[in-house]
Amino acid sequence: MSSADVFKVRPLQITDHEAWLPLWHGYQKFYKEQIPETTTRMTWRRLLDPREPMFGAIALSGDSAVGIVHWIFHRSCWTVENYCYLQDLFVVEDKRGMGIGRKLIEHVYAVALAAGCSRVYWLTHETNTDAMLLYDRIAQRSGFVQYNKYLK
Repeated sequence: MSSADVFKVRPLQITDHEAWLPLWHGYQKFYKEQIPETTTRMTWRRLLDPREPMFGAIALSGDSAVGIVHWIFHRSCWTVENYCYLQDLFVVEDKRGMGIGRKLIEHVYAVALAAGCSRVYWLTHETNTDAMLLYDRIAQRSGFVQYNKYLK
């Protein structure tokens, strides 16, 4: 049994907000970002709203929250089926390398497959080399380079 086997991954529930919020802030800190509280509140509402194409799961070790993942289903011009964009993945620093990130990604794979999606994809920063060691084992690099134009 691996150390990741002692962790449970399940969909976010309304009662998870207090456990989710520090992980969400930890994710932002990791990427040196500061998302406004109004956006954070809206994100939380969207993650729990069944009418939204946004979803989330939490990894628990006993009663302690140790990781989160968020994903979004969306249309594609390249397939009939939806795509699944894995937008945010975070594991607390002292639990990294224990298989939790992999379990969170595999959770998204299973949900996306059950929803009929044709692919799961995500982005990471080029400096996130530790995470890329995992990503290179469980997915294929697309070779695409991302460009952004911020409108606001």
